[in-house]
Amino acid sequence: MSEIRLQGIHKRFGGNPILADINLTIAPGEFCVFIGPSGCGKSTLLRLIAGLDDASGGELYIDGRCVNEVPPAQRDVAMVFQSYALYPHMTVYDNMAFGLRHLKLGKTEIERRVRSAAESLHLTALLDRKPGALSGGQRQRVAIGRAIVRQPKVFLFDEPLSNLDASLRVKTRVEIARLHRALGSASMVYVTHDQVEAMTLADKIVLLKPLAGQEGVPSIAQVGHPLELYHHPKNRFVAGFIGSPGMNFFPAGVSMARSDGLQCQAGSATVLAEVNAAGLVAGSAVTLGIRPEHVQVGEGSLLGRITHLEHLGEHSYAYLDSDLSPAPLVVKLTAQGAVIGDSLRFTLPADRVHVFDAADEALPRLAANLAAA
Repeated sequence: MSEIRLQGIHKRFGGNPILADINLTIAPGEFCVFIGPSGCGKSTLLRLIAGLDDASGGELYIDGRCVNEVPPAQRDVAMVFQSYALYPHMTVYDNMAFGLRHLKLGKTEIERRVRSAAESLHLTALLDRKPGALSGGQRQRVAIGRAIVRQPKVFLFDEPLSNLDASLRVKTRVEIARLHRALGSASMVYVTHDQVEAMTLADKIVLLKPLAGQEGVPSIAQVGHPLELYHHPKNRFVAGFIGSPGMNFFPAGVSMARSDGLQCQAGSATVLAEVNAAGLVAGSAVTLGIRPEHVQVGEGSLLGRITHLEHLGEHSYAYLDSDLSPAPLVVKLTAQGAVIGDSLRFTLPADRVHVFDAADEALPRLAANLAAA
């Protein structure tokens, strides 16, 4: 079992900061997902762990050993690339065995490892085929199998499912989750831009944000369990990035602080949020946020008109023109039959409303609601 620890990691390309002040610990056996917008450095951070790139500053430890100067082959990590990177002239068996032969393992041990990995990935019947005769999902499983046979302390995945169609992504995602449970002791670090992969696979999510040339700003926006980031975002960036559709935001002004929360004025609507006022005074500008599924439709004094509908089978998303703000309010509808032009009554439950201050930091929930959701 291997702990991965990053202390003050920085990375620059030329004069441009890509990663800054990365302080992170990935526990032994943990499934950690790096996610964030394009250009935030998530693949670069994975390459730093693998040793394919060098950090510009800071220290990287694997299993208690500083590996800054250790070459990739000696870090005991295995990487699965987005592009599969299989040898087209070799069979599945030979692709999986190639690295073991390079390590000069005996034939019996190579046979045992390849057969075991093939069985766990449902590849046994394909061992004599070459990559050209495989589907995309099968090729990706071979690439994963090639990593498994090495029995590394750390598995690194760089967007391994992005080349697959939707159906294969689901199947392979399930295979990776099952593999993690089976291998238990190995740490896995996984880069993706897909929120569904992040939310369903991760024990821990690391959400990175682009630096855009900023100095002195940490790259990590928030670290935590997927549901922690979803229900308790630390700032507006996290709240807006995690979730699909994203959180609704609308500008508001503080009316008064009450014992049961903060009363705000958004457009012509009065909204109560069960948060700690944190020193805000009447007239302070804030941003309110609420997720589409938390808007209560069919009751309340607020009114909106449907301007767009997205039907997704068991539920739909309606875009409402309302008095809250010029931007549409997205709400989740479970009942069928709504059409564009319909008017809907709705309310914003006080225990579901998020409040962000002028610096876009989230105000803390009242103690009674900290355990909610």
